[in-house]
Amino acid sequence: MTISKDKEAEILRLYHAERWRIGTIARQLRLHHTTVQRVLNQAGIEKTVLAPRPSIAEPFIPLIVETLEKYPTLSAMRLFEMAKERGYPGGPDHFRRVVSWHRPRKPAEAFQRLVTLPGEQAQVDWAHFGRVEIGRATRKLYAFVMVLSWSRHATVRFFLGSSMPYFLRGHADAFERFGGVPRVCLYDNLKSAVAERQGDAIRFNSKLLELAAHYRFEPRPVAVARGNEKGRVERMIRYIRDSFFAARSWSDVADLNRQADAWVNDVAKTRPWPQDKRRSVGDAFAEEATKLLSLPEETFPVDERVQVEVGKTPYARFDLNDYSVPHDRVRRTLTVQADLFTVRILDGSEVVASHQRCWDRGRQIEDPSHVEALTASKRAARRHRGFSRLTQASPSCEAFLQHAAARGLNLGSTTSYLLPLLDAYGAEDFEEAMVEVLERDRIHVGAVRHVLDRNRAARQLPPPVTTRIAPEKHAHLVVKPHALGSYDRMTEDENNE
Repeated sequence: MTISKDKEAEILRLYHAERWRIGTIARQLRLHHTTVQRVLNQAGIEKTVLAPRPSIAEPFIPLIVETLEKYPTLSAMRLFEMAKERGYPGGPDHFRRVVSWHRPRKPAEAFQRLVTLPGEQAQVDWAHFGRVEIGRATRKLYAFVMVLSWSRHATVRFFLGSSMPYFLRGHADAFERFGGVPRVCLYDNLKSAVAERQGDAIRFNSKLLELAAHYRFEPRPVAVARGNEKGRVERMIRYIRDSFFAARSWSDVADLNRQADAWVNDVAKTRPWPQDKRRSVGDAFAEEATKLLSLPEETFPVDERVQVEVGKTPYARFDLNDYSVPHDRVRRTLTVQADLFTVRILDGSEVVASHQRCWDRGRQIEDPSHVEALTASKRAARRHRGFSRLTQASPSCEAFLQHAAARGLNLGSTTSYLLPLLDAYGAEDFEEAMVEVLERDRIHVGAVRHVLDRNRAARQLPPPVTTRIAPEKHAHLVVKPHALGSYDRMTEDENNE
């Protein structure tokens, strides 16, 4: 920075006459301290180097160095506690800085650029994109991402979870979109891919092995703590977050996936190919697609399939919701087979119910035909039970009901009217009334009631009480009646007035 001669003179005056420090001159004249130092150097004044002040942690540096040689990752706070026990008088902040100066540094590691052949390798990973509120349910939103290592072409598929069925479906959809299968799929230590790992010994998830056998690719995990080996899918996930997902509006996951497909074809495939900026990723993929393995003739089964126990109520519990089944399938073990849109319930190989999938929780999804069939069955059962009670208590009642049916009367309502009469008057009186109405050919519920009331009155018995006045726990309560004389006194007072 070039300054005027007046400024240079002012710097020299303040330094020699006023004894200002270089920092003070720089702040007051609004100059950089290196500019002030340059003016002083030109005037023959050398830079003053101040001797460092002794540190209170200096006596403890041998302790720090010796301990870190044995335990390089030991925390600074643990070292501070050790020094404090040995008499260190200071606080932890300065001590942590001293520890950082003497902590052994891991030598920088150089990585070789990974080069793959067309159609040779794809990299796979899950990415978490927050949570989604659906009614009363809160579900995690994940993106399944597969990137072809040579062309950098990718597929993106969003799911409300990261379980094994979604993992398998993500592979199947990716291979369909690529129009082929890479020879190797690279994974980190996902639970969906690696079931168990001890050193270099790896046990893959059995479902992933079935998928690999069907599509004829080799699953291959990266080494532990070697994220650079699948850096292409990591960079793709970062690209999806910044270029696609940020500030995006969508109505549901199906809409989000439609938008993701459009973004891959319109944006991601048109970006420059890293190995040759003159070509696009789409151009490189067109070349790589010819090197991929061909797809098998049959698709791999990727639907969710679980066994469910149906209890007394005709509903099968699946994924936080209850789905109706026919009422004759209760008390059984059924199979739920579900994709992203439909839930099918099977009894063996027979599909007994099919519903639209619900992503809410605590919902009861019903097929109206199941409810209607259950209601009709309950009515028929009630009629059957009522008919059985009547005919067992009164043999003549069967003939009465047959005549009623022949005359077009509703047997359900007829049975429901006769049952209270049987309960109120008893089986003996009820049979006697039935015999009389049959002899007189008066097939009607009212005639039965008339005969019952007449016969009871002839025996000078009060009519039966059919209404239950109080619950059992109140049956023995004594209610003190109110004295009615007070009403007479009120009448007398009105007459006197």
